[in-house]
Amino acid sequence: MNNDRGLLSGSITILIGAVIAIMALVRGPWQIWLLLGVFTLWGLWVVLILLLPYMQQAQRRRQRQQRTRQLHAEGIQTRSFEIPDLGGTNSDDLLVRHTNHRILAYLRSAYPQATFEWCEKQPEQLIRNGGTGRIRVFGIDEFDHADVTLDQNANIKCDMIKIVPLSKVGGETNEDDATPPKRQPVDPRIWYETQGRSVLEALISDLNSRGHSKLTLREDGDICIEQGEDAVSQEHLNNFPQKVYWPRLAEVLESNGLAAEVTAQGIQVSW
Repeated sequence: MNNDRGLLSGSITILIGAVIAIMALVRGPWQIWLLLGVFTLWGLWVVLILLLPYMQQAQRRRQRQQRTRQLHAEGIQTRSFEIPDLGGTNSDDLLVRHTNHRILAYLRSAYPQATFEWCEKQPEQLIRNGGTGRIRVFGIDEFDHADVTLDQNANIKCDMIKIVPLSKVGGETNEDDATPPKRQPVDPRIWYETQGRSVLEALISDLNSRGHSKLTLREDGDICIEQGEDAVSQEHLNNFPQKVYWPRLAEVLESNGLAAEVTAQGIQVSW
């Protein structure tokens, strides 16, 4: 707006100069025609200055509408990834996430690489009523657990713990290696919109509150995070696309605001 006013003021100065020059140098019938021509050109210039921003805005609006129609014709929904709106989130989930951020800040004040996982099945009840609950911590060499105490004054205290087993038993065998049943071809974009988005958005919100910044989508549909040297499953995705669709699924994730990379272990997603 200030730029338009500056151009208009400058054009008035030029107009006055041109009129003075014509009246001083030209006599006879030509003087009227030259004055009419100058005022006509100045009027067109003013109209152009005033209308140009609206013309540009209208052009951008037409381009957006054309792009939207093209995407709808291709069956693509244009929505960037967002942490779910607070208005649609369960109050218990919000309570846990707020407390997670406070616990994480407490841990990272001493251990900058720390992350944690609740050992309690219902941490929201502990947070609401107060008491002591246990978390498992990662990224801390000296300790592997901590007892978190929450009182009625909303104070938090962490007592770090190192649990050492009396004796070590043989490694656990994995019973989940059964070959999955054959599935119909899956469109990665449609699968993400109908099944993957809601699970990933809710999980990422929770993981982010506990200090994590990436996860891995495994071939069997498990969503895993790294906790120390272990990969721990957090959620499971139904009808997860087969490997042949992974590059396309990675593009879908990136178009929704996530960083995705296809690896030998699965699709690594970071935010």
